[in-house]
Amino acid sequence: MPSADFTVHSVQPSPRYQLPAVLTIYTYANCDPCRRATKWLRAHDLAFVEKPIRETPPTPAELRAMLAAHGGELGKLFNTSGRDYREQKLGETLPTLSHAAAIKLLAGNGNLVKRPFLLAPGGAGLVGFNAPAWTAALSPT
Repeated sequence: MPSADFTVHSVQPSPRYQLPAVLTIYTYANCDPCRRATKWLRAHDLAFVEKPIRETPPTPAELRAMLAAHGGELGKLFNTSGRDYREQKLGETLPTLSHAAAIKLLAGNGNLVKRPFLLAPGGAGLVGFNAPAWTAALSPT
């Protein structure tokens, strides 16, 4: 599996970017990595809340936390292979987009968000799915 299919980063929780106490995963029904991610969570007996990313995109607070988990790299949060991304020519405009503008765009259109999208207690920020990476990020320490 190419490395572009997943990303794992950790951050220290801070008052500005509160992470959830329960796993919440944003998915899309027709997304194979999303199905694999929820199957993996169930197989590892991890409780989670699943939200449909198109109908209920991540909140601005969740997007800011994920952005922090990825060192401020906006491109990590975008579904760059999606139709909406291409139609809006975000590949051209993303480099000039402010973080605030990008967060507003992502919070308003779940199709633009890379999926699956999961923020875990303890600071793990996961987008995309890769079983070994998820094991490393979500295993009890």
